[in-house]
Amino acid sequence: MLLTIDTAIIIEKLVLILVVVLGSLGIAMYTTFAERKVAAILQDRRGPNRAGPFGIFQPLADGLKLFFKEEIIPNFSSKFLFILGPSMAMLTAIMTSAVIPWGDKVHFFDRDISLQIADVNVGILYVFGVVSLGVYGIMIGSWASNNKFSLMGGLRAASQIISYELAMGISMIALIMVTGNLGLKEMVLQQQSGHWNVIYQPLGFLIFLICAFAECNRTPFDLPEAENELIGGYHTEYSSMKLGFYLFSEYINMFISSVVMSTLFFGGYDCPFVNEANFTPNIAALIGIGALMAKVVFFLFLFMWVRWTIPRFRYDQLMNLGWKVLLPLALANMLATGGVLLFLNHN
Repeated sequence: MLLTIDTAIIIEKLVLILVVVLGSLGIAMYTTFAERKVAAILQDRRGPNRAGPFGIFQPLADGLKLFFKEEIIPNFSSKFLFILGPSMAMLTAIMTSAVIPWGDKVHFFDRDISLQIADVNVGILYVFGVVSLGVYGIMIGSWASNNKFSLMGGLRAASQIISYELAMGISMIALIMVTGNLGLKEMVLQQQSGHWNVIYQPLGFLIFLICAFAECNRTPFDLPEAENELIGGYHTEYSSMKLGFYLFSEYINMFISSVVMSTLFFGGYDCPFVNEANFTPNIAALIGIGALMAKVVFFLFLFMWVRWTIPRFRYDQLMNLGWKVLLPLALANMLATGGVLLFLNHN
């Protein structure tokens, strides 16, 4: 009997992992399509409209193009590390989704199945740890290319991510002081029974949002791959699906960052003004997933809107913003949060 239960749990988790991984890849594919459409609207163009009705098969055409392009590994590169770089970038991007609560639970085969791969009580630390590893994929790929432009892009990525992770981490400390726990599921449940965390931490959310742009190497923080300066930056020497891995990892990171922001500050799968207790578990789970995806779509649109609206920063402006503006603001927000909590606890 114990063996049957353990086997069922393993099958549940494997199916959930498969759904999340394939779903993330599918969303990343169509995020590229959505970005081209949003760019076309903002620039008064048509955008992709040839591959299938309204151009909806364009991501499939782009994927096939990458698959069938010639696989080139430069003779002067470190071949093992050259392949490891994009693989690591893709792996770390997907690993982040393991602790995200995608919904409450569904009821199938007389079992309640949680829509979270791993309910880790230090989930936010896991997210930060995996995100921090993502820069190694960029650094390894840029160094292994043995190209000075790639190396400059990798160095830019490392210094940028280190600079903005400090402010992001300190903004998270203030949020943890308010919530009193590190588990993502617990944070969602707290927001369901009270108010969304953005009400308590508006400045912390703003700092986190700006740092998320820098972590994802998105405009105006896309200096590691600035085409007009570095030809393409850290992935200059890459082609075929190794280049595709770098591109997909960027869009998966953008999607996961949107999910994390929705979970931490906007209630996650909580649907405002709707009492999920009035519905069956499966319907309530669908409502929750729909609410989470709606919030994610808003943040994805914001990523795209900013990209096609704000020009790229100079490198000195990037460093000044991270170290002289965001870091002091994050420290001030943390101290102010601690002071308010201390005052409220003594009264």
